[in-house]
Amino acid sequence: MIIGVPKEIKTREYRVGLVPGGAAAFVMRGHRVLVEKGAGLGSGIADALYTAVGAEIVDSVDDVWAKADMIMKVKEPIAPEYTRMRAGQTVYTYFHLAAAPELAKVLVDRKVTSVAYETVELPDRSLPLLKPMSEVAGRMAVQVGAVQLEKEHGGKGILLSGVPGVRRGKIVILGGGVVGTNAAKMAIGMGAEVVILDVNINRLAYLDDIFGSLISTIYSDPAQVARHVKDADLVIGGVLIPGAKAPKLVSEKLISQMQEGSVVVDVAVDQGGCIETCHPTTHDNPTYVVHGVIHYCVANMPGAVAQTSTFALTNATLGYGLKLADLGVAEAVRRDPALALGVNTVNGHCTYAAVAEACNLPYLALEKALAK
Repeated sequence: MIIGVPKEIKTREYRVGLVPGGAAAFVMRGHRVLVEKGAGLGSGIADALYTAVGAEIVDSVDDVWAKADMIMKVKEPIAPEYTRMRAGQTVYTYFHLAAAPELAKVLVDRKVTSVAYETVELPDRSLPLLKPMSEVAGRMAVQVGAVQLEKEHGGKGILLSGVPGVRRGKIVILGGGVVGTNAAKMAIGMGAEVVILDVNINRLAYLDDIFGSLISTIYSDPAQVARHVKDADLVIGGVLIPGAKAPKLVSEKLISQMQEGSVVVDVAVDQGGCIETCHPTTHDNPTYVVHGVIHYCVANMPGAVAQTSTFALTNATLGYGLKLADLGVAEAVRRDPALALGVNTVNGHCTYAAVAEACNLPYLALEKALAK
């Protein structure tokens, strides 16, 4: 199989879909790897490191897309890439289609096989390919939130750790999953007051066990969300429903009741966001203000720490990528139910129910779609 690795073109996206070690693994199995010139530079990876392991550097991005049987990316294809995709081609990347219905329709119309990192799901309901970037984004959320709270950035001028005799900053984390857990680690390390809200009692018990009295765990209902968000200095949204739009937990009315100069960071924005006033931003213009509250809603937050993110991501994606290349999509998903859940579209059909519902597309079970 020919594996293509184009350079990411989303605003300030510096990650790359495959590192030289991964390219070496494909080459050793008899596959051909085409890497667009300069694709790895944003992550500190020179072209020579790819050629040293047998990959080929290609000057034209059009050639990468035209020749590759499977494209390995980081972020979803954007408009300039739509026409490069072709029928029967596999694109293996983050898609977050519930928040991108136009892209979902393109994938169906062009009969592209989309394998979405974010919906590969293990029997224990964990998301192994989403986890590394959720870890990065959760930790970054506290970091960027702390910066936005500084007065020069429009914040209320709060130091999260406080100092002796002065209160600590209050961080409210919506969702106790991977994002929330990693945000809590950073927040505790910075000395902040930390509250985590979740609807999963077992998850709250787990967080209470590992963090103890360093955090407060609260069952999430509208009254508790309102109570804690109102007086938060920093609110971090980290709620996820695999493949579907994130639920709106914080209304615009509640945002209007927060103190001026408070900050919200919605990590769930690439799935539509869990805060009503949030919409995707870029690293060029990461923030905007609603009712005096600073909103940081960058949809590709981990792209800012590309070296860390690229290696964390490709450590997780390589194994499934090798299965797809070695066996082909149909046989790979037959053997691996977790990988089967990653297939969002194939042969002109949407095969992930939550995506079909969110994007108003007909749903067809994967087995039937593969048979067509």
